[in-house]
Amino acid sequence: MNEKKGVFKVRDLKLAEEGHKRIEWAESRMPVLMALRKKYSQTKPLKGFRIAGCLHVTKETAVLVKTFVEAGAQVSWSGCNPLSTNDSVAAALADDGVSIFAWHGMNVKEFYWCIEETLKFKPNLTLDDGADLIFTIHNKHHELIPYIIGGTEETTTGVHRLRAMADAGALRYPVVAVNDAETKWDFDNVYGTGQSTLDGVIRATSVLLAGKNIVVAGFGHCGRGVAMRAKGLGANVIVTEVKATAALKATLEGFRVMTMDQAAKVGDIFITATGVKDILIDRHFKSLKDGAIICNTGHYDCEINLVQLKKVTKSIREIRPNNEEYLTKDGRRIYVLAQGRLVNLAAAEGHPSEVMDMSFANQFMSQLRLAELYKKGKKLDNKVHDISVEQDQEIAGVKLSTMDIKIDRLTPEQKVYMTDYSAGT
Repeated sequence: MNEKKGVFKVRDLKLAEEGHKRIEWAESRMPVLMALRKKYSQTKPLKGFRIAGCLHVTKETAVLVKTFVEAGAQVSWSGCNPLSTNDSVAAALADDGVSIFAWHGMNVKEFYWCIEETLKFKPNLTLDDGADLIFTIHNKHHELIPYIIGGTEETTTGVHRLRAMADAGALRYPVVAVNDAETKWDFDNVYGTGQSTLDGVIRATSVLLAGKNIVVAGFGHCGRGVAMRAKGLGANVIVTEVKATAALKATLEGFRVMTMDQAAKVGDIFITATGVKDILIDRHFKSLKDGAIICNTGHYDCEINLVQLKKVTKSIREIRPNNEEYLTKDGRRIYVLAQGRLVNLAAAEGHPSEVMDMSFANQFMSQLRLAELYKKGKKLDNKVHDISVEQDQEIAGVKLSTMDIKIDRLTPEQKVYMTDYSAGT
């Protein structure tokens, strides 16, 4: 505990100066969130609210956290992935008085200890990326649930888990699916994941992507973004899918589509982006060519079955940061990046600030909506809720204005025409 600070545990508080510079850079690239900070720093609409957050500790996340604080909230934070925390950013937040429990390279026990620490101040709002915080509350801290107004969820994997909970009648407070906003998953998931994933691959390997056979597992928003960016860098992109319509979209985008069994024999670089376990398993490892590179950009580290890979391996050594060489018993070398965790955050810096600007503006507005409903004596049902179309369009409009881009508006006559069912030829 520092005399002017909150409670925290970070790698090294001496890294704070570097972290402050990173945060300032992100602030200069996040005009929407900064506009919200300026707007609500005077009225403090979140005063009296306590937000427990479990989300990657990046410079962009720090901008969101500081905006919550400026709007009056108390905040307690942890990272949502053992390898995604930037230690200098965590130190800077601690230096600013934020209660934060996060450091790069923690083990699973430490990861959940950090979540437990964020809950000690008894939050009435939660913010999640992957639903681990919400699951911890539901599984171990039922006593906190009556005091929680609601929460928000940032990523596809978390939304899937929470919808399953809601369908089973197990979700005990409402959650807003920020991930499902158009201004989130059509931008953050596509353009953010596409760029940051390949950034992570390049930083961990320094290989030339042009001419390589890059296999992208999954053609959802994230996989589509990765495939687009890999194609743009001159790679020959192969897509694997289980959904017929997604496979058809990938085909019509010009990508080769095949099964992973087929792709395993020809791929140079494999990137999983499915949110499902066991995408690369033992039979695939036995087919990989010498020198194949495998990594994951889905939320959890179960997409590549490293337990099965180790069974066909005789030695493992670190070649360079976030790059481990698995030497198989038959003499092939397979390179695993970022221990199978999020390569874009573990080996790079995560999504660019410009795209996270909209995602985190949605987080802020959704938390504010939950707080305002509470002030009016209202509460959403205990299920997963979408953000409003109006909020989506408002945030997109603000983003366009910061880019000095103007768009047309419907005339009154056009609006009437759009709802006039009698109009015809």
